[in-house]
Amino acid sequence: MTMDPKYQKKVKLNDGHFIPVLGFGTFAPPEVPKSEALEVTKFAIEVGFRHIDCAYLYQNEEQVGQAIRSKIADGTVKREDIFYTSKVWSTFLRPELVRPALEKSLKDLQLEYVDLYIIHHPVALVPGEAIFPTDENGKPIFDSVDLCRTWEALEKCKDAGLTKSIGVSNFNHKQLEKILNKPGLKYKPVCNQVECHPYLNQSKLLEFCKSHDIVLVAYGALGAQRTLQWMNPNFPFLLEDPVLSAIAKKHKQTPALVALRYQIQRGVVVLAKSYNKKRIKENIQVFDFELTPEDMKAIDGLNSNIRYYDFQQAVDHPEYPYSEEY
Repeated sequence: MTMDPKYQKKVKLNDGHFIPVLGFGTFAPPEVPKSEALEVTKFAIEVGFRHIDCAYLYQNEEQVGQAIRSKIADGTVKREDIFYTSKVWSTFLRPELVRPALEKSLKDLQLEYVDLYIIHHPVALVPGEAIFPTDENGKPIFDSVDLCRTWEALEKCKDAGLTKSIGVSNFNHKQLEKILNKPGLKYKPVCNQVECHPYLNQSKLLEFCKSHDIVLVAYGALGAQRTLQWMNPNFPFLLEDPVLSAIAKKHKQTPALVALRYQIQRGVVVLAKSYNKKRIKENIQVFDFELTPEDMKAIDGLNSNIRYYDFQQAVDHPEYPYSEEY
């Protein structure tokens, strides 16, 4: 099955590699069986997704890797058609733990390289078996790591050919600046992956990133599922927003597609996370219509700094990123 090439729209990263502007997010809550990651990732590739966003934290790289390899084996894609992102988790931010973490991901994936390896979150947690190490009171056990040293370890992974590109996630502009201004910097981050949607449009961070040739990648682009236990239940549900709904109706599209299209038109690489086949297929239609400047302005007007994923438990960590304005 050959995809219409318009689905392959890519942007150039500051290291010369290209990233597809629409990505498939593979995170699922723990109650979803891991086998579903295999099914939906295969399906996403079949309908035209070429950018797959995953992470050690999601604990499903084995299944996602299997999906990619099976779509290569059956001739749907070649390895170089797929842009795969993994992330180094907070318990592996000590420089000596970065490469082993990436090697573990590659082993699970059974791939020779990833296209993008990023620091998942600037808050370091103490190394060990636990993903979220906590003390007897349920408080996270933090680690203190110089993120500039972590970055140097990522640079070495790129030089070793284990990843094509390197970047960060959940960094504020001051944390980005620290890396950009690091003496002896070899590679700039190619991206900063952050929560971004019409209620938190990150316009200041986007402007900062653009000025440094860093791509902003949006997660949570459709808001958050109501089911997430740690989500503030009083927050409005993005996809029921009347402005988005009216624009969607006008274009005969869905509010989700309008929210995705909004990001693409402002030069943001956007991730669409869904485990529902009907919606996965629908999300690729983001290339079939265009929002007007008036639409864009109306959506810009929805910004209200609502952060669904605020990792409140880490607010006392010196690297907690969300206390800064951007």
